[in-house]
Amino acid sequence: MTTQPVDTDPGTDLLRAVVLAGGLTFEREVSLSSGTQVVEALLRAGLDAELRDADADLLPGLAAAPADAVFIALHGSTGEDGAVRAVLDLAGIPYVGSPAAACRLAWDKPAAKSVVRSAGVTTPDWVALPHSTFRELGAGAVLDLIVARLGLPLMVKPASGGSALGAQKVTRVEDLPASMVSCFAYGDTVLVERFVDGIELAVSVVDLGEGPRALPAVEIAPESGVFDYTSRYTPGLTEYHTPARVDDDVAQRAADAAVTVHRALGLADLSRTDLIVDAEGAVHFLEVNVSPGLTETSMFPMAVEAAGHRLGDVLTRLLHQAAARR
Repeated sequence: MTTQPVDTDPGTDLLRAVVLAGGLTFEREVSLSSGTQVVEALLRAGLDAELRDADADLLPGLAAAPADAVFIALHGSTGEDGAVRAVLDLAGIPYVGSPAAACRLAWDKPAAKSVVRSAGVTTPDWVALPHSTFRELGAGAVLDLIVARLGLPLMVKPASGGSALGAQKVTRVEDLPASMVSCFAYGDTVLVERFVDGIELAVSVVDLGEGPRALPAVEIAPESGVFDYTSRYTPGLTEYHTPARVDDDVAQRAADAAVTVHRALGLADLSRTDLIVDAEGAVHFLEVNVSPGLTETSMFPMAVEAAGHRLGDVLTRLLHQAAARR
């Protein structure tokens, strides 16, 4: 697949940017790593960039030293459920990324899967199970119904959240209860979906003023066979191939799916859609991230580089667009 060239010229006006990272979620350390990478890329691109935590000092700090635009490198609920963005909207502070309402929708994986399926993108069958239902109706009976409906193997993961925290592949019925309990540590609702064996792809989408466009897909090949938290953030445990080693028609369908997801959920500026390609070449939607990781092992920077761009230039262009929306 050939990716259409995009204009990443950030312009000449010096911009003061604040990069939000950290927060108080399970993904704090990942967020700080992303934020540090973003600041370094922006400084190299010639911007005045500062890293700030999402804490009680944030709003007074922004009032005292206003930013032209904010880049949100927060992961987990702090940066992805729309709450911080809603506060920035109240304060009239422009930011890069999707609006609060779209973030809330994307953050809820079962709801996002429903919207994406309605938009014509295939996604594995699933069941969303709140902890109260799991407890009140009896774990054994409920899990028996899930296995009867979806079969084995299964993918068990929190219904909201990122960085693959709590995500587990379950191949044996006897392992399902423990996986569910483990998942409930990360949230009140667990998403159980049919496991699709195949090639996992991450397709990043950016909108640099000419509509959302997909960057080259990143193929993810974890040594363990499952792209969990350890595989994702431990260098050497996962191989990445950009562009992905798939046929051109599969790459194009993956790109089309990612753009459809971006549009259907009302996302803006940037996103990363996780897909899996089965043995027949069918592309399945897994989930979408409105605040893609930007660490040394993250897929968004890989895709930007594969498209022939510099990360700092792309981020600078997005910040200029956000500032212009003020």
